[in-house]
Amino acid sequence: MGTRAWGRPHPAVAAVRSAVRAVLAECDPGDLVLVACSGGADSTALADAARFEGERIGLRVGAVVVDHGLQPGSREVAEEAGARVRALGLDPVGVTSTWVMADGPDGLEAMARASRYRVLDAAAEDLGARLVLLGHTRDDQAEQVLLGLARGSGARSLAGMPAARGRYRRPLLGVTREQTRAACTAEGVTWWDDPMNDDPAVTRVRARRALADLEADLGPGLAAALARSADQLREDADHLDALADAAVAALGSSPWPVDALADLPRPVRTRTWRRLAVAAGCPAGQLSSRHTDACDRLLTHWRGQGPVHLPGGLRATRSDGRVSIAPAARVE
Repeated sequence: MGTRAWGRPHPAVAAVRSAVRAVLAECDPGDLVLVACSGGADSTALADAARFEGERIGLRVGAVVVDHGLQPGSREVAEEAGARVRALGLDPVGVTSTWVMADGPDGLEAMARASRYRVLDAAAEDLGARLVLLGHTRDDQAEQVLLGLARGSGARSLAGMPAARGRYRRPLLGVTREQTRAACTAEGVTWWDDPMNDDPAVTRVRARRALADLEADLGPGLAAALARSADQLREDADHLDALADAAVAALGSSPWPVDALADLPRPVRTRTWRRLAVAAGCPAGQLSSRHTDACDRLLTHWRGQGPVHLPGGLRATRSDGRVSIAPAARVE
């Protein structure tokens, strides 16, 4: 740990603290807030700012460090990250190891993310935390949008990561990765650079490099523009999602009348199909627009075709003016 700065904060420190302050304003004195800390510059700067701002308004601020065990020595790295945030004054600090199935059906990154949220949820429940803070920055948001564009995803994917969902908050979506590093340096706080952040086998690393190349060709400001686009699209996506939720509630249980689904506007209907499929047991990470479009053709281009095969061994079927999604019939 280096020498911490005193007096007027560095502009990057001020930016991070201001972003965190806005989120913590929804808490009451005595509340516990947890920071999900990987040991990298983003989450370390977040932890330092949360501790500083939390003290000002009487909050308890702790941290959770998750070791996925994906690299040799990962447990030692996690323990060091835990010790670092304890030295910053966070308490309680938990370091938890979790197992990730590298060859899972949703891919390594998705499996690690799901495992991480299980650990964070459990910690928040056990400790009674009001909020869990995540260290995603504006650069992460831009990369998320770029990945959505590359995959041909819809508005929800292009809307990027929400600033708030349930107990989770992302205070740093308006802060750059460069600022979090500058904040750590200014405060004399060390961090760990994950070698996987330079591994081209990781999809997000390739998106990061592509974004840098695009900014070099098109000029600076692309990441900020993508993040702004995400903010604008999120309002539209939220509205369409609310309409789809209402449609699902109105449809009731399977099978569903063809006319009731066909009367929905297509942007609402495709979201409705997705909700119906996931509720029936379809793995959300494996369900693509190709699947929901095929389901939709049971309404819009009905020619007596057979069932639509969906992930998870499910079938979408039309019969007698109604459609249903159910597990495939077993062959004896």
